[in-house]
Amino acid sequence: MSDSKSAPLGRMRNIGIIAHIDAGKTTTTERILYYSGKEHRMGEVHEGTTVMDYLPDEQQRGITITAAATTFYWLDHQINLIDTPGHVDFTAEVERSLRVLDGAVVIFCGVGGVEAQSETVWRQADRYGVPRVAFINKLDRSGSGVDHVMEEMRERLGAFPVQLQLPIGKEDDFRGVIDLVTMKMLLFDEESLGAKIITGEIPGDMRAAAEEARQRLLEAVADATDALTEKFLAEEDFSVDEIRAGLRILTLNRRIVPVLCGSSLRNKGVQPLLDAVVYYLPSPKDMPPIRGYDPKDYRREILCHPSRKEPLAALAFKVLEDQHGSLVFCRIYAGEMRENEKIIVANSGRKERVSHLWRMHAKDRERLEAAGPGEIVAVSGFRFAGTGDTLCDERRLLLLEPPHFPATVISMAVETRNNDDRDRLLDVLQKICREDPTFRYAVNEETGQLLISGMGELHLDIIKTRIIRDYRVPINTGRPRVTYRESVQEAGQGRARFEQTIAGQEHFAEVSVEVTPDSSALTPSIEIAADALAIPGAYREAVEEGLRAGCLSGPLGGYPLINLRIRVIGGAAREKSSSGMAFTAAAEEALRRAVENGGALLLEPIMLLEIAAPDEFLGGIIHDLNGRHAEIQEIDSRGHLRVVRARAPLAEMFGYATTVRSLSAGRVTYTMEPCAFAPVARQQWSDILGYQLPAREALGER
Repeated sequence: MSDSKSAPLGRMRNIGIIAHIDAGKTTTTERILYYSGKEHRMGEVHEGTTVMDYLPDEQQRGITITAAATTFYWLDHQINLIDTPGHVDFTAEVERSLRVLDGAVVIFCGVGGVEAQSETVWRQADRYGVPRVAFINKLDRSGSGVDHVMEEMRERLGAFPVQLQLPIGKEDDFRGVIDLVTMKMLLFDEESLGAKIITGEIPGDMRAAAEEARQRLLEAVADATDALTEKFLAEEDFSVDEIRAGLRILTLNRRIVPVLCGSSLRNKGVQPLLDAVVYYLPSPKDMPPIRGYDPKDYRREILCHPSRKEPLAALAFKVLEDQHGSLVFCRIYAGEMRENEKIIVANSGRKERVSHLWRMHAKDRERLEAAGPGEIVAVSGFRFAGTGDTLCDERRLLLLEPPHFPATVISMAVETRNNDDRDRLLDVLQKICREDPTFRYAVNEETGQLLISGMGELHLDIIKTRIIRDYRVPINTGRPRVTYRESVQEAGQGRARFEQTIAGQEHFAEVSVEVTPDSSALTPSIEIAADALAIPGAYREAVEEGLRAGCLSGPLGGYPLINLRIRVIGGAAREKSSSGMAFTAAAEEALRRAVENGGALLLEPIMLLEIAAPDEFLGGIIHDLNGRHAEIQEIDSRGHLRVVRARAPLAEMFGYATTVRSLSAGRVTYTMEPCAFAPVARQQWSDILGYQLPAREALGER
């Protein structure tokens, strides 16, 4: 089949490879490309020769930074695949990829099992209802195994894993797998780099274990349909097709997770994983119609079916800036996108023209004339469309749910040598902002200092490198610092009146606001009470605009407001002098007063740590964590390692990588990800805010 043609919808798969860092995602993807014939050599992460990790930083650091897309064919099916990062600083790449994918392959390390980022990507897949198959990798390593990983999947992920294979041999002796569906032994020829699969009968010493494992598989499959249940109760054997059909039903309904195993680095087990993608993961036809809503009436739902006959409905989920300009990656859900046609960006109402349409293979591209439902393509020529925008045509305007991205937790000051460089830098930062939805920049109005914000030290370090190396803007940077948040201790009310004469025109508005703490509301929710009738309907949008602006800057240190609900409870207007501008200003001031009256609260990001250390280093690790005011949650064993899970303030964790290396001669690994915002001890507020706090009563603190 030619790569330039799209497969029928039923023979198309949109999948992502997701996992904890260093579980083997990119290595597995490289084997997939080799065995499918897409590539004629295997790239290696440790050599910096992988196809999918093509950025200089990825090759130098040996990690995936940005999600890369490719298309290949297997068993006469078109598979659109996205290889995602595993490092928590780049979790936005996983988030936006899962938003547009239909299925996922989750890779677990056979030694590490379910690690910290494994849980994060699993929750992200849950959020978007993505069916999954699992691949337990690195079974050739010391301390590896399948049983403990499946147990952790049940306990830590709440999953129902169903084992489809038994490993043959352990650790260095790992040779192949027993396929419990076909009850055959599969060995992978080393001379052909695993491309040739040797099929044989199950060894006699493994027959009993295979029969027992197959019985567990059949018990799970029997739940798929009434017919299979009756057949199982009658103790009749299932055909291979019946088993696969039952597994497919259960996987698509997310009732089970099929589990396969192997060693990608040793070229074992990858082709059966590809078979499982085709057999068990959904096609676009298997997914329910995508739900959108009318931009003019959010209560009106619009369903989009995967048909070329429908009007266009697509979601832009990624922007990439390269030497040729910007590329906007899109998932098409309905209709057709063609070169040179004009489309609507529903979020802004602006028109765009599709200059060129591309099917991507990492950094390489293949030009298309048109693309239809189920396709993941890149578009050049867009000027306005960005991540999360809905693309449609004039026949049917709608908005699709955008990806959800976490808030930034760390910032860093940036300086240039002169004003010319500063202007160039601002242009560069705007480009990076368009690419990366978890990157922010702002200028401090009082000091004129330029601050960039992101998800972690590595995130900002890579952005700094890109600015200097790729965009050739010389900069100096300060030490990273925490990005705080503000909230309220208890319910509070605020009332503000705006009454001014501007250019001979009177402007009047009055707004009353109530705020209530809500730890679940990372983005403050805004409601205009039904009894706030004194605010005319024409000005309610202006009130919301003022409240949203007020949420960007709290009364303590100008940090964004989170963890609260905002309710407009009253107001006043004058027929001839009220204006939208007046209501916006009054709403913003009323919110500030309500937060002060509710007891303004300073919050800091709390990080979740998972540290894997040999036993002899455990004491030093615990002692250091105690000195950083960390809360130890649990200490487990994982093979010959001890695993410490803890929560600690981000402010205490700068430079931890260097410390942990010196404590253990480089033998300790750790992951750290944001997990919550928590109140800062009041005695630390003055140091953080940079000014002496007034009396408690002045802040409305109770």
